[in-house]
Amino acid sequence: MIDFGFTPLVASITDLDKANVNLAKQLTEQDPSFALCISCGSCSATCTAGQFTKFSFRVMCHQIRKGNAKEAIAEASKCMLCGKCTLACPRNVNTRNIISLVRKAQTTTP
Repeated sequence: MIDFGFTPLVASITDLDKANVNLAKQLTEQDPSFALCISCGSCSATCTAGQFTKFSFRVMCHQIRKGNAKEAIAEASKCMLCGKCTLACPRNVNTRNIISLVRKAQTTTP
């Protein structure tokens, strides 16, 4: 078998009817641009922190939308808040503000 340098991901199924999406609703209320994110990856491609850690705004957004608030908060703590992602976003999502709001949610999320 040829080693191409990657392996398939384990399937992950989330029942969105049972998921706790309170953080997603809260973020959308506080910063409506969160709803504009299409997870294109432009932000992750330009991320300075992503070069040194495994930080990804895209992964954080997926965790929020799947109801995994703790994982999303842990991911947000890796960000350096440099703002490159905000400049690269084709949908004008205020990524820097969203990361700040996720970090603040850390104190209010059980």
